[in-house]
Amino acid sequence: MEFKDVIRRRRMVRHYTDQPIAPETVERILASALRAPSAGFSQGWAFLALTEAADRARFWPFVPTRMAQTPTMQLAPLVVIPLAHKAAYLARYAQADKGWEDQAEARWPVPYWHIDTGMASLMMLLSAVDEGLSACFFGIMPQQGPDFDAVVEVPKHTDALRAEFGIPAEYVPIGGICIGYRAPDTPAQGAHVADRRRGTADVIHRGQWGVHAE
Repeated sequence: MEFKDVIRRRRMVRHYTDQPIAPETVERILASALRAPSAGFSQGWAFLALTEAADRARFWPFVPTRMAQTPTMQLAPLVVIPLAHKAAYLARYAQADKGWEDQAEARWPVPYWHIDTGMASLMMLLSAVDEGLSACFFGIMPQQGPDFDAVVEVPKHTDALRAEFGIPAEYVPIGGICIGYRAPDTPAQGAHVADRRRGTADVIHRGQWGVHAE
């Protein structure tokens, strides 16, 4: 598929069939994540791939909102949990070629371990489209109490998920990705989406904030 078509066709799909994905296709999608950029080539990420139905069944209760609102997401034959590893970045930038003498998190202007793991996730989303599949990235949200503000401390809300799958504590799930074949009765994208899509003239500033003309 032409890359421009991959970009154009990428969307978050929430309705799937249970048609299996060829193992070699799964491996290509997973391997594509490793081609994402990472600060200092730290590669502070890992990916938990759930290809067995029993393993996916253990996962879905950790995202009850998704189960309730879009139950057909559970039919997707591949679920990937991208995991960010902050310690890999702190250790990498304490090496001689980077010049930092400690592993202080305060040196980082933004958490690149999350950013880079997100970029690796996007590589899988695009690769899925290139393989003729659909995909959706979704959050693993804290459970809310009766009071809207009464949520479990982040990121401790994923402790149970990590315990279930044996994920080390230093790896933080940034969300989940489901991948599969789109259900034929998937609702068409509403016209309101096109109406809301912001154009380049709205979001690209040229040379100075507020200057949009080419």
